[in-house]
Amino acid sequence: QVHLVESGGGLVQAGGSLRLSCAASARTLSGYSMGWFRQAPGKEREFVAAVSWSSGSTYYADSMKGRFTMSKDNAKNTVYLQMNSLKPEDTGVYYCAARWGAGVSINLRQNYWGQGTQVTVSS
Repeated sequence: QVHLVESGGGLVQAGGSLRLSCAASARTLSGYSMGWFRQAPGKEREFVAAVSWSSGSTYYADSMKGRFTMSKDNAKNTVYLQMNSLKPEDTGVYYCAARWGAGVSINLRQNYWGQGTQVTVSS
C-alpha cells in the first residue's frame, strides 16, 4: 500500500513558478513509477511527468518540456515537480500517482493516487 500526499499548490501569476511535493508513505518505492498528472476544469486528466524510482529516468509531456522538472529524494520518499514559466492553461488540480512496474508509466492506469493539489495561474 502506498499513500500519497501532495502539497505546494496555490495561486501564481503567469510567468511565475511553483514547486509541488508528493510524499509517499511506503517502505520503499523501488520498482515504482512516480508520476504527476493534472486535470483542468471540464477536461480529462492528463499526464504531466513521471520518473522511474529505480533508474531515475524521467519523461515529460511535450507541452511541459523545458518548463517543468521532476525530481525525487530517495531518503524522503518524495517527488517534486518544479514548474516554471507558468501559463493560465496550466491551471488545474495536480495529482501524484504511483504505478508498480519497470520504467515510467504515463497512462492513467496507476495503482495509487493522491488527493491532488490546486494550481491556479492568473493572467
